[in-house]
Amino acid sequence: MEKINWSKYFPAAITVTNENGTVVEMNDFSVESYRKDGGANLIGDNVIECHKEPSLSKVKKLYEEHALNVYTITKNGKKKLIYQAPYFVEGRFSGMVEISLPLPDEMPHYDRDKK
Repeated sequence: MEKINWSKYFPAAITVTNENGTVVEMNDFSVESYRKDGGANLIGDNVIECHKEPSLSKVKKLYEEHALNVYTITKNGKKKLIYQAPYFVEGRFSGMVEISLPLPDEMPHYDRDKK
């Protein structure tokens, strides 16, 4: 069976860093999303150092505590879900994955716990 690089085609920006905050991977949507900041040239740069306060303190804390950070934003008139999560290799903190997922203006919410 042929292995497909699905993240290349997934319609959300996926950015991966190592444990020190260095960008190690960006899918095509991420490169496009960060084009004004350097696009693919951001690979090898440190995401912690590129933030200004108050974001800088928050990003540092995410790396120190290996914490999850999830929120929504509106940017350029589009609503997005930002999902920043740590990943672990063999139990060792190895970095963060950020997924910036465009959301439709209107979207249903289903409560699966509701009887």
